[in-house]
Amino acid sequence: MGKEADKQSKSTKVHKKTQPVRLYTKAVFTGFKRGKSTQHEQFALLKIKGVNDKKDTSSYFGKRVAYIFKVKNTSNNTRFRVIWGRVVKSHGNNGSVRAKFARNLPPRAMGSTLRVMLYPNRAI
Repeated sequence: MGKEADKQSKSTKVHKKTQPVRLYTKAVFTGFKRGKSTQHEQFALLKIKGVNDKKDTSSYFGKRVAYIFKVKNTSNNTRFRVIWGRVVKSHGNNGSVRAKFARNLPPRAMGSTLRVMLYPNRAI
């Protein structure tokens, strides 16, 4: 009986239910940096979810941004492609940021959701 009791106690492990680690936050591509009559396509303006003022944007400087989109043709067994960028600086006082991408974002991406990666973190 002692062996059976040991087997039962070993098999009934209690697992704590933890929240999964959040690896990215969402942002909306609102448009390109622009002046009155010129548009600078190399800089994209992003509105990060939960960031509402300029001082909160500093923790996102240097973070990587991914625009994931679907295409018709498969490449490397996937129909998804990614354009990577990086948050460069803040834009205005309402919590928008400027991001520079490896390839300029296409205009059809305006209003779409991007991922801002939270790791690696500078604060650690």
